[in-house]
Order: sequence, then structure tokens, then C-alpha cells
Amino acid sequence: MGIELTPAFWSGLAQIILVNILLSGDNALVIALACRNLQKKHQKPAIIIGSAGAIVLRIAFVLVIDQLLKIGYLKLVGGLLLLWIGIKLVQGEEEGEGGVKAAGSLWGAVRTIIIADAVMSLDNAIAIAAAAQGNTTLIVLGLAVSIPLIIFGATLIMLLLNRFPVIAIAGGGLLGWIAGEVLATDPAYMDKLAAALPHAKTVLEVGGAVITVAAGYFLQWRAERRAHAEPVDLAEEKPTGKG
Repeated sequence: MGIELTPAFWSGLAQIILVNILLSGDNALVIALACRNLQKKHQKPAIIIGSAGAIVLRIAFVLVIDQLLKIGYLKLVGGLLLLWIGIKLVQGEEEGEGGVKAAGSLWGAVRTIIIADAVMSLDNAIAIAAAAQGNTTLIVLGLAVSIPLIIFGATLIMLLLNRFPVIAIAGGGLLGWIAGEVLATDPAYMDKLAAALPHAKTVLEVGGAVITVAAGYFLQWRAERRAHAEPVDLAEEKPTGKG
């Protein structure tokens, strides 16, 4: 297969695995948040499929990272998308009562995981590509070995979410922070933004975190208000029909 198991190979493989572990904390958090409302039988498949899909996507990004970074406003679109994902994860989803809805939620969770990872992997891919030094075999092996580590991290975070729901809010804020960073570093306008707004990156990071949590809480409150209003209306209509 042309793989030379030299000290340089093992060193590069170890670097990629270490870099991916260090950079995958937010990915594990997204996976846990996206899967927390699924039925137990669907959580493990969603974690595995989502993690594998995210890793495959990251491999593709690493291989074409030079071309991706030249696309203007790509990070703008990705940052706004990640901001919306963070808001929806803070808001949470209504738990389905039927198998059909639960099955749809499984693939919905997988879709959320892959889209969020696609946005967050733009910067991560740079570090992985640097560690691999152009060796495609190292990239594939290093990221493939990382899959079980991400799955373990996501499973652990999901267990903690069940005990400490406030982690979901903190996780949503982290996604908003990352979205702000992505928005601030788009090469199409990064220099102009920095010149026009002092500490633009920090402002957008903090703003992204605040907006994500605030908007998520608002949507959650509105959904709960509607859910509580519907049974009241039905209860009031029944006596009127009988009379």
C-alpha cells in the first residue's frame, strides 16, 4: 500500500490524533446536544452516524482546504448557519410521541451534527493539514482513529446533560461564540471589519454567545406558552358543546 512505518509517520499520526482530540470538544458537544431529545434506541445510531459523517466531511475539507479558504463570504454564510443551529439547540425540540416522528428526529439530529461540524471544521482543517504535511494516508488514518474518541466524548456529555441541563445553555453559548469567531474571520471583509470595529472578533464572539442563548430561550418560552395554551382552549370548548 506504500505506507512506510517510519518514526516520522508515527509522529505525524500522533499529531493528527492529538490535534483532532483537542479540536473536537465542540464537535462532541454539538453531537450530544443534537441527540439529547431522541429516544434511547435512536441516540447511539445518531451519535455513530453523525460522528462518522462529520469525520468524512473533515477529511474532505482537509484535502481541499486551500481552495475553500479562497471562497469569499463562505464563513459569513457558515457563521450565520452555526448561529441558527446554536439557537435551535438551546431552544430544544419537542419530544415526539410516535415512532414516525422519532425516526425523523434521528436523521434530523444527524443532519444537524454534520452541518454544524462542516462550519466548525473550516479552521480545524488547517491545523490537521499542517500536521499531516500533505500525507493523505495520515489524514485518513488519524481522523478515522479519532471517531471512537468523539463518540465517547459525545456519549459522556449526553449523560452529563441529563443530570445538568444547564450544560445545554452553556453549549449553545459556546456555539454562538464559535459562530461569532467564524463571522469575524471571513477573508472577504476581515481586514475592513477590524479597521472599522475595534476588537471586532471579541465583539462578535460575545455577541454571538449572547444572541444564541437569548434567542434560544425566547423561542423555548414561546413554544411552551403555545403548548400550555392549547389544552386550556380545548377544555373550555367542551362544556360549551354539551350545554
